[in-house]
Amino acid sequence: MARLRHVRRDPPRVVSVSVVVVPSPILVVPGAVAGVPGSPDAAVAWHYGDPFGEQRAAVQRVAIIDRSHRFVLSITGADRLTWLHTISSQHIANLGDRKSAENLDLDLNGRVLHHFVLTDLDGTLWIDTEADRGPALLEFLKKMVFWADAKPEEATDYAVLSLLGPQVAALTETLGLTEPLPGTYDAVPLPGGGFLRRMPWPTADSFDLLMPRDQLADLWTRLTTAGAEPAGMWTFEALRVAALRPRVGLDTDERTIPHEAHWIGEISENGAVHLNKGCYRGQETVARVHNLGKPPRRLVLLHLDGSADNRPEIGDDVIAGGRAVGRIGTIIDHYELGPIALALVKRTIPADTALTAGPSAAAIDPDSIPADDAPQAGRLAVDRLRGR
Repeated sequence: MARLRHVRRDPPRVVSVSVVVVPSPILVVPGAVAGVPGSPDAAVAWHYGDPFGEQRAAVQRVAIIDRSHRFVLSITGADRLTWLHTISSQHIANLGDRKSAENLDLDLNGRVLHHFVLTDLDGTLWIDTEADRGPALLEFLKKMVFWADAKPEEATDYAVLSLLGPQVAALTETLGLTEPLPGTYDAVPLPGGGFLRRMPWPTADSFDLLMPRDQLADLWTRLTTAGAEPAGMWTFEALRVAALRPRVGLDTDERTIPHEAHWIGEISENGAVHLNKGCYRGQETVARVHNLGKPPRRLVLLHLDGSADNRPEIGDDVIAGGRAVGRIGTIIDHYELGPIALALVKRTIPADTALTAGPSAAAIDPDSIPADDAPQAGRLAVDRLRGR
């Protein structure tokens, strides 16, 4: 393990609210190292002794990751889709059976409160989200039911695993599937309950398994026996950061709006915010920024100086020329890229700006900066009215 001497071993310690942490039964697997107490991933394995090897397995072969600390809830009732459509950011009113989407809950000012993934299957809408934010999301949903035929409730008896890698197809027989792997955001039911869902991230071959929690240990054993290699949340987080996918509460703050964090887009665009749907909480801000303005910040990938004795912490300022120009999010070591981080930085900061983050020098990955110099449709319309 000497080669990991400079590697940050611990997951972030940021937790939004107090939650009861129940250790996963997978932590008894030989070699499993749990996330540190107080971190968002304390209940599951952070790694199994070879973090970089686990990341390679997820990219080159097939890895299985315990994400059973995700908060799972279900919504039943005939109005479940049309009702949730009216109070969230994605267009899901006509979402079909076995279809999925990413979605956001915003506050009245358009700031991100919750990010969640949903799948509709056989008359039930399943949602999974961050463990520390799930109770607040469920409370909000229950308050918003009113007269709709929709019943949201916690599904503590269900859990999430993830399979990453180009060899996932070799596990279909072990999973009991008799049909091909699903397309992006599609799901296929599992014979023992739950489903297998394809996601567009953190890699090109990413799948979530939502299953009855009492099947968790057995399915883990069967899949690893069939060739899936155990990998910890370190692997998932490293690949997520490299893919520029933010995690609420770590890579966002109380001011984050969807445009800043790559969440704008329809389901077909792998986004979480549809720009041409009906009214929902926070829509005014989304529409105003899209049509008339620019987001004040943007989420970028930072490369950190690996020779530094210490690393920045989540929430540290990103500094340029002696002034704060951004906020550090998740810091992680990637098997190829080395120490990297997500950061929200001012949109006006050029990619070649010399930066520091905590005690470390930092540089923006230019490929992570989105092209946003095109004029907005609303601004063009205003100019036409003014004769410009």
